[in-house]
Amino acid sequence: MNVGVAHSEVNPNTRVMNSRGMWLTYALGVGMLHIVLLSIPFFSVPVAWTLTNIIHNLGMYVFLHAVKGTPFETPDQGKARLLTHWEQLDYGVQFTSSRKFFTISPIILYFLTSFYTKYDPTHFILNTASLLTVLIPKLPQLHGVRIFGINKY
Repeated sequence: MNVGVAHSEVNPNTRVMNSRGMWLTYALGVGMLHIVLLSIPFFSVPVAWTLTNIIHNLGMYVFLHAVKGTPFETPDQGKARLLTHWEQLDYGVQFTSSRKFFTISPIILYFLTSFYTKYDPTHFILNTASLLTVLIPKLPQLHGVRIFGINKY
């Protein structure tokens, strides 16, 4: 019995990224993070861009690929408990508009970061490693896969 549940979705976690204004809020959040980092006096422009990219990708990895379950009470017999937010997104259907947006956005940020750091080797290696940590878990071949048993339970 779901007393006090006011939503009609089986799992509202699956549709939250499609909600109205979510993509704009996401882009504004990344922009605000970058502005805050630029306002710190001892950070150069390349350092601010690299930190923006790394903080963004770390946050994206944690919230989309590391944390499992849902904050909502769901009548799905505990199926969502074993899935990350990325695996729950759009009920697991691949190549939807939300999945494409959240795959393309770190790539665009990576290109901007690479351009503004003038392809400095140190920044380039850090940004590439950071990008790969969020792109590899998004591959359809890794849907539900736990490498070396990490995040299995």
